[in-house]
Amino acid sequence: MKMFAIGCSGLLVLFLLVVGVGGCSSYNGLVTKSTKIDESWAQVQNVYQRRSDLIPNLVATVSGAANFEKSTLTAVTDARASVGRVQIDASRAPTDAAKLEEYQKSQGQLASALSRLLVVAERYPDLKATASFRDLQVQLEGTENRITVERQKFNEAVQRYNADIRQFPNVLFAGAMGFAAKPYFAAKEGADTVPKVDFTTPAPAKP
Repeated sequence: MKMFAIGCSGLLVLFLLVVGVGGCSSYNGLVTKSTKIDESWAQVQNVYQRRSDLIPNLVATVSGAANFEKSTLTAVTDARASVGRVQIDASRAPTDAAKLEEYQKSQGQLASALSRLLVVAERYPDLKATASFRDLQVQLEGTENRITVERQKFNEAVQRYNADIRQFPNVLFAGAMGFAAKPYFAAKEGADTVPKVDFTTPAPAKP
């Protein structure tokens, strides 16, 4: 009987040791992947901020063009202000899907407003010919490309993390240790599409 009790105690100790080692390994692995998501999110925020920082100079340059559409400039300025009102920690990836969706929506509105501004600028050859406008346009295009790249890296980091917390043995520990699935950064379809603008003058109606 005594040997049986010793054997059970040994098995219990072994079980607790295995659970402890497994839990520590899972925790460390998930911390690493979660940190990677935060790093990717910070990069996403950086490129979005770069786009936002370019807007004042762009607006100032474009507003110097005679008779440039004021409503277009106002839309860009308002969209930029709307983005600033959505507060998300730049150093930590969002865990609230609704908050991320709100952030995506405001960024999509800004992208749409900028696209319209560049389309309208096509009507002003003198504006397009200025070095400052061309430089800003190139910087914006480069920034949009970086946004796409960094957003993709963020989604890949989230995908790896979300898959990891569902795998064995992490699935046994993730919830208890506070690791929950995180939302993806998925832009709304058509959010970054340049809007179609028809500048043709309709023919007058026949009497």
